[in-house]
Amino acid sequence: MKSFPFSRTVSRHRREGQGAPTPWSVIEMSVLSRIESNHMNPLKELLVEELRDLLHAEGQLVEALPKMAEAAHHPKLKETFLKHLRQTEGHVERLKTAFELLGQKAQPKPCKAMIGLVEEGEDTIEDGEGKHEIVADLGLIAAAQKVEHYEISGYGTARSLARQVGEGDVATLLAHTLGEEESADYALTELTKPLMQQASSKEAAAESKTARPRTQKA
Repeated sequence: MKSFPFSRTVSRHRREGQGAPTPWSVIEMSVLSRIESNHMNPLKELLVEELRDLLHAEGQLVEALPKMAEAAHHPKLKETFLKHLRQTEGHVERLKTAFELLGQKAQPKPCKAMIGLVEEGEDTIEDGEGKHEIVADLGLIAAAQKVEHYEISGYGTARSLARQVGEGDVATLLAHTLGEEESADYALTELTKPLMQQASSKEAAAESKTARPRTQKA
């Protein structure tokens, strides 16, 4: 491969053990450094793409979570959705900071997966209008946890990539967000338990009312 003239100049200075290179050589080395920096590490490039995907995903959730909170019946579920909305707004800001640390533009890339999950969530809200409140809330939780699992996977991968390419500060930011996503998923799981119990109790009560009374033998 043909080398640049200034590359040979720098190499000659190093071989001959000369002192500080001439001013022209300093300029040549600066140009060479800029040329090399234009070729991003493939793993870092992948990291940037993953973050752009997550940025778009989080933006969609900022719009979707208020609708889910409004559709929820159980006060605790409403509170959980609103709390995660505030967290999600913080996640967007963290991602923007991560882009700054990486020297990249915070330009979102359409996240087709989240688009599908949000649409499914909207269908769940619509379908829940004709169902019992408990069943409707359980449907909302199921839709929300699908979103959380996607984000946990996405942030986990991005954090690992950031660590691999030596972007420790970025990895720390992503780890904070990952922890909040995992906590939100756990909170939704905990909410499911009492709702399931209530649903089972109501179903058992309904069955007992419709059961035929036993005839006693004379």
